Amino acid sequence: MLPHRCVAANLEAVAHAIALDPEDDVAVSWLPLYHDLGLIGVLALCMHSGTDLVLAAPQDFLASPGRWMEWMSEYGGTCTAGPNFSYVLAARALRRAGDLDLSRFRLGLNGAEPVDPIGIAAFAEAAGVHGFDPAALYPAFGMAESTVAVAFQKPGAGMRIDTVDGRVLETDRYAAACDADQDAARSLVFLGTAVKGLEMRICDPVTAEVMRDREVGELEIRGTSVTPGYYRHPEATALAFHDDWLRSGDLGYLVDGDLVICGRIKDVIILGGRNVHPHDVERAVADIDGVRAGNVIAFGTEGRKGRETLVVVAESKTNDRSIEIRAAVAERVRATVGYTPEEIVLVRPGTLPKTSSGKLQRSLCRTRYLSAELEPV
Repeated sequence: MLPHRCVAANLEAVAHAIALDPEDDVAVSWLPLYHDLGLIGVLALCMHSGTDLVLAAPQDFLASPGRWMEWMSEYGGTCTAGPNFSYVLAARALRRAGDLDLSRFRLGLNGAEPVDPIGIAAFAEAAGVHGFDPAALYPAFGMAESTVAVAFQKPGAGMRIDTVDGRVLETDRYAAACDADQDAARSLVFLGTAVKGLEMRICDPVTAEVMRDREVGELEIRGTSVTPGYYRHPEATALAFHDDWLRSGDLGYLVDGDLVICGRIKDVIILGGRNVHPHDVERAVADIDGVRAGNVIAFGTEGRKGRETLVVVAESKTNDRSIEIRAAVAERVRATVGYTPEEIVLVRPGTLPKTSSGKLQRSLCRTRYLSAELEPV
């Protein structure tokens, strides 16, 4: 439930955080209006502030991802937003694009799904040929329960990376900083500090003890734009709050108030006492030849002797090289997390379960896997 006071407070917070200038800014969006980022984060924000908006249909972008940057060029777009996969698609399209002018592009919000620093760096490189400034990269974090925005950074900060020891993170739940060339180094993206009117803290998911900087726990938020609860679900509402703090279900840590997200509590795979985050596996597999980028799901399931094992499901357009693709996936996963998947399933394009906003549904995919309902290539 989002009362008017929550929506108004969050819109004001977003406008303040991104230094929105209705006299000069031009927003460009293709995001669906049934999703909070498209409806509130873009459309309502522009209506509320009087900012010019160029609005396209989602299918226009998906049919030809190159159109997004063409619209930014044609209309002098300064601000836009999209999930991580859309920037990956746009980067590919930009490599084939003609002359574009992205010099007015000052803020490209990346949210709604985990941010992949490698994919976003590729976008910055491809867009740079057309006058794009990498400082315009804008990773952020939001939740529908907070109306839309939770953590935003200062405009012009660009993508900021926290390089941590992956082994320490998985075994000790601590984000120990390390050199980028270290074997177990893992790159995570800073997502900013709490927007105006909100507070963030990290707590132990079991004891609710407040954690210190770089200690991994569950993100909790409270403030002016947080929902009062779930519609006609008092039980769910009671479970979602510690006093007046909303439990996000996301694992992360803070560094001087700056948020880093590691994954979802319910999605964590425990392998040999280590907490493996599915999107690390999914990200590693995404660029393998024959695998559709952004269409990989990893999850845990009970294997022999009651131990949790790793399963990887990926969309692929070809069946001719299935053995080769599976071998490449297995090798990449071993190199990334040190474990070989129990099974690698290649399925037909467009068959992985997703939400209406395009997010992968790991739990539903796991259910379909266990009931043998996946559609193999």
